[in-house]
Amino acid sequence: MSESAPRIPNFLVIVTDQHRVDTIGALGNPHAQTPNIDALSQQGFAFTQAYTPTAICTPARASLLTGLAPFKHKVAANHEWNIVYTSDITPDFWTYTQELRDNNYNVGIVGKFHAGETHLPDEFGMDDDSFIGAVNPVNNPVYRAWLEEKGYPAPEIKDPIRGTLPGNRPGHTLAGRLQQPVEATFERFLTERAIERLRQYAADYKENGKPFCLDLHYYGPHLPYMIPDEYFDLIDPETVTLPPSFGDTLVGKPPIQSNYATYWSTASFTSDEWKKLIAIYWGYVAMIDHEIGLIRAEVERLGLADETAVFFTADHGEFTGAHRMNDKGPAMYEDIYNIPMLVHIPGISHHGSNESFVSLLDVPATIMDLAGLDASKVQDGRSLVDLTRGKEVPDWREDIVLEFHGHHFPLQQRGLRTRDYKLVINPESVNELYDLRHDPYEMNNVYDAPIYHEVRTELSKNLHRQLVERGDTTFAKWMAAMTDFDVALGNTSHDDYDDLEDE
Repeated sequence: MSESAPRIPNFLVIVTDQHRVDTIGALGNPHAQTPNIDALSQQGFAFTQAYTPTAICTPARASLLTGLAPFKHKVAANHEWNIVYTSDITPDFWTYTQELRDNNYNVGIVGKFHAGETHLPDEFGMDDDSFIGAVNPVNNPVYRAWLEEKGYPAPEIKDPIRGTLPGNRPGHTLAGRLQQPVEATFERFLTERAIERLRQYAADYKENGKPFCLDLHYYGPHLPYMIPDEYFDLIDPETVTLPPSFGDTLVGKPPIQSNYATYWSTASFTSDEWKKLIAIYWGYVAMIDHEIGLIRAEVERLGLADETAVFFTADHGEFTGAHRMNDKGPAMYEDIYNIPMLVHIPGISHHGSNESFVSLLDVPATIMDLAGLDASKVQDGRSLVDLTRGKEVPDWREDIVLEFHGHHFPLQQRGLRTRDYKLVINPESVNELYDLRHDPYEMNNVYDAPIYHEVRTELSKNLHRQLVERGDTTFAKWMAAMTDFDVALGNTSHDDYDDLEDE
């Protein structure tokens, strides 16, 4: 717990899905139209080096709930494309939502839960206004009934944008014009449900002093980008600059990256077509930003702005053409691991930014701290309160560990991101090392370059040590055997003979 953290009664946690940091004005995009997200930075704090523990929806969301690294909670894949891994968080894990409920909070979730299908939010202490699915479930009967009640048209798609797979076959649909007014979109549906919950919780807070925590999880800007014309055409493609890594040859990198580029048909679009796709993606972000504005205006109208801490973040990023890939996947690039994180805490209201390495895992710890509860229950996260005050925090992370367990198929990766370098260990393929000082867009894998031998050795030792300390020992043993740094290696099967060797 931070020293003298202000006591904040209420929390609003807004989470988007597959959201790049370079779509937000406050995080450096001069062409973004995100005034409401930007306002969070102006009123509070922007963490520019925020990271997801893993760049895949369900494991990341399970980590947000539990405060545990993915290898600990073992929810390692999305259920929609899972092959062999666990894809449901279970109620025997501690969650910040249940902790708040146990301490007399109203706790709710609206929108995308996606931490499993078997155990739903009500088993984790939440009033459940969530929906199943990786993308907007526009056929959900509750949404369809809402459309009918409002007199809005059902969703239809015009001008879908699709890639081309080998053999000249149609690939994934990446975008399309949604033939609905903004007022009829699934995003507005979620916004209205969230406002209903806010009003309910606000009344209970004012009448009975019962505080609340409301999570609002939008499905966007996850692809496919299905949005109305006014946002589909909002951003001029001529203002779009292609990702600096757009021309990555992927030579000297794990072959799975080229395979992913094929899977997503990224080479089938011209540069101009990619600019339009990126412009549509930014338009989707702008549409969600407008919805966030409606939510925050309701918080103001209810007179709760000075008593409600607001968190805005995402489960992970997206490639959107970077490194010739799309979606997310088995590559530890900044595009999908660096996430937006903006925090407004009443009483600590000043426009600032911080370059400390922070994690999605720090959100539940910060909520615990502000609620006056035991933040140490969040095993792998720490409170951000003192960082938002601009204080030096003793023993804060000097680097950050990343992990991945697969998507579509099992695949293990561990990575270490420092100020100057990124090391990625790929057990089934070539390892990666990027010199971020000279190669910030991670184009050149210098893992085998002799000049980086000492750097590679030190980073490997650091990553191995942290994996052991975290309890990720199976991967650590493999890494110790397969990389050329000096570290003691016990029997890789770990049996009783290991203990005899240590005697």
